[in-house]
Amino acid sequence: QVQLVESGGGLVQAGGSLRLVCAASERVATIQHMGWYRQAPGKQRELVALVTHDGDITQPDSMKGRFTITRGNVKGTVLLYMVNLKPEDTAVYYCNAHYRGLEYWGKGTLVTVSS
Repeated sequence: QVQLVESGGGLVQAGGSLRLVCAASERVATIQHMGWYRQAPGKQRELVALVTHDGDITQPDSMKGRFTITRGNVKGTVLLYMVNLKPEDTAVYYCNAHYRGLEYWGKGTLVTVSS
């Protein structure tokens, strides 16, 4: 069982930046990949970015440029750097991990971008 805890969300003005952090309860390098999804009100959950334990990144073109994912210095952590935020980036951001064939989700952290 892996627990994921997100932090770093909050209210920011358009054009601002935030850093989200996800920490897994399992401090192991064998988490296959960790990443971030987001879900805006009334919309489906969508992928922001994933990073494998080897450092390979999967990220939709629509998320490239303003969202950067990195693995943290502590095993089992992943960071999401968000810059030039826009009101349409307002969403709950969820951490996701795959470990030993199972998928895990955090409870989410709310990011609100005001215009």
